[in-house]
Amino acid sequence: QVQLVESGGGLVQAGGSLRLSCAASGRTVSTYAMGWFRQAPGKEREFVAAVNRIRSTYYADSVKGRFTISRDNAKNTVYLQMNNLKPEDAAVYYCAAGSTPPSIASMARAGQYDYWGQGTQVTVSS
Repeated sequence: QVQLVESGGGLVQAGGSLRLSCAASGRTVSTYAMGWFRQAPGKEREFVAAVNRIRSTYYADSVKGRFTISRDNAKNTVYLQMNNLKPEDAAVYYCAAGSTPPSIASMARAGQYDYWGQGTQVTVSS
């Protein structure tokens, strides 16, 4: 079993930055694909970014150029650096871990992931 705990959320003004962390425990996630998803009130959960075990990354079009996902296998942790935040980025952000995906694009599918964290709230004021 893998436990995932997100941190780093908070309130930020539009144009500001936040760095989310996802700490894994229970087993190493170095061979797992790791993803970030988000869910705003009244909306479905949506894909944000993902990184596979060889550090190939994949991003939603809405965050390309602003968000960066990275992983530190020594710390069993994944990060999401979020820059130039917009009010529409406000949501609960969830970290997820899953087995090797069949393709990079498949990392955007929530069903690809076996383990999920509880989420961390990101609020962006305009």
